[in-house]
Amino acid sequence: MALSRLRGPVKEISNSHAPSFLRARFLSSSSSSRSLSRPPCVQNSLVGGHGSPLRPASLFMLTGVQNNSLKLKLWVGGIKHFSSTESSHTVLQMPAMSPTMSQGNIAKWRKKEGDRIEVGDVLCEIETDKATLELESLEEGFLAKILVPDGSKDVPVGQPIAITVEDQDDIQNVPATVAGGSEIKEETINQNVKNENNVQEKSSIKTSASALPPHILVGMPALSPTMNQGNIAKWLKKEGDKINVGDVICEIETDKATLEFECLEEGYLAKILAPEGSKDVAVGQPIAITVEDPADIETVNNSVSSGSEIKEAKPTHHDDGNEAKAQKTGSHGTLLKGDVLAAIKSGKGSSSKEKTLPSPQKASPTVSTDSRSHIKQSDSFEDLPNSQIRKVIARRLLESKQNTPHLYLSSDVILDPLLSLRKELKEKHDVKVSVNDIVIKAVAVALRNVPEANAYWNAEKGEVILCDSVDISIAVATEKGLMTPIVRNADQKTLSSISLEIKELAEKARAGKLSPNEFQGGTFSISNLGMFPVDQFCAIINPPQAGILAVGRGNKVVEVVIGSDGVERPAVVTKMNLTLSADHRVFDGKVGGAFLSALGSNFSDVRRLLL
Repeated sequence: MALSRLRGPVKEISNSHAPSFLRARFLSSSSSSRSLSRPPCVQNSLVGGHGSPLRPASLFMLTGVQNNSLKLKLWVGGIKHFSSTESSHTVLQMPAMSPTMSQGNIAKWRKKEGDRIEVGDVLCEIETDKATLELESLEEGFLAKILVPDGSKDVPVGQPIAITVEDQDDIQNVPATVAGGSEIKEETINQNVKNENNVQEKSSIKTSASALPPHILVGMPALSPTMNQGNIAKWLKKEGDKINVGDVICEIETDKATLEFECLEEGYLAKILAPEGSKDVAVGQPIAITVEDPADIETVNNSVSSGSEIKEAKPTHHDDGNEAKAQKTGSHGTLLKGDVLAAIKSGKGSSSKEKTLPSPQKASPTVSTDSRSHIKQSDSFEDLPNSQIRKVIARRLLESKQNTPHLYLSSDVILDPLLSLRKELKEKHDVKVSVNDIVIKAVAVALRNVPEANAYWNAEKGEVILCDSVDISIAVATEKGLMTPIVRNADQKTLSSISLEIKELAEKARAGKLSPNEFQGGTFSISNLGMFPVDQFCAIINPPQAGILAVGRGNKVVEVVIGSDGVERPAVVTKMNLTLSADHRVFDGKVGGAFLSALGSNFSDVRRLLL
């Protein structure tokens, strides 16, 4: 290699001194395109603290080939270790190949341990959340050790994946001096588990409920249907205070409001288990203990400390007829609370000291053999592992529905003029275009005529940003998930050029060969399900875009039309449904209506798209 060895103590060129940087270079005869998200300017050289140039830990480069097709390759270096006593080596890390990438999968290793590496050799294939990329080496050497094998999933960015050396003789010394990332990770996890166990043993103090006098455990109540935890804002009763029916014990802060917690029975507040200011107390967790006899307060205080865990005694049912001996003094033979307490004190009732409810599972009848076998059969399932692309799609769609206020507008357009133009282009000019190609052109022209619709919402500034180009994202279904290649400046391109570009982008998307510039950005999206067939549907906005058009199939319907003589007559026409999903922060009813009106005009007079 070009680097000379250093004498003396071990030194490491780490990312803290030489951060990785991104350099993109596209070689193509097509004009440079604009994107909604533009990468920041990056310097091509790094300077250390003493003014000396440093080599970056990793280098990313996009190189182009002929015929306007772009091939994405990754050139990678690594963290270099030099020593006079140990073998010098380079640790290759999982690189960040896109701004949104946080982890990747090792699809396949092209080199084996011990193989020689030349400059430009492909080491492995890495599957990201966007595509499958080739990892190429910038320097020559030998692949000493593979730390992450084929098929490894969800490898975090920055985790070591391989080790290279300069001399072949150093290969056998690497395993003894360098540990894999998995070993370090396991040691860290084991240490964390030990620490958690030690903390839990020290802080967890269990008290058996059977060792306490007659008492009632007051649990955190569910004060709203969506509440699963709450905060103790303030205790209005102190330990030892008398509690009457209807007294407010404490104030509980929920996810909705701060509410007062009233007591339904009288007694004494013996112990507060969750003090004021306790956060995220789970519903059902004991927060206090009450007793009926004030003499039992001191016993509970001495047995239970604040924050300790109360170990419930499992209720047992003894059918010995003691219940029948309790005298019922209520009206119509009703057994009252006082009757039970009197029976317990006299020794006639149950020996249980704590009020407990029977377990519903114990009271349920025995399940039949047939129903048990049915339950077992219904539990059978098969896990389908998700690709990185599908994981990102799932997360982004959920974020879109949760964070973007969707506005839906629907309209029907007559498709006959479009079909006539398509037939004429094929017969007279031998130009084959699809319905989707003409839809893309019609949408792009409508966005140019209504620039307020060609915009997005800037969350940091809290304002609408108008886009300076019309870039249409097209939804393409692939085996790995939905991809959205982009037709740049679609309003300025002809129908034939749009058709050719769509075919090329769709093929590259299905093969997983799209470059970042071909799917990142875009100002508006189109999703067409008319070929499946689907009459009408509502699509989900692709952030940070503000609109997506759902295109249904064309259906023949009977409709009243006005002839050339001005007379209304029934006629069969082909109609297609268009549904706009728009960000309501960008689109209001006026902007959405103006866009659909302009789009309808393009379909009714489709020849204007040829201008």
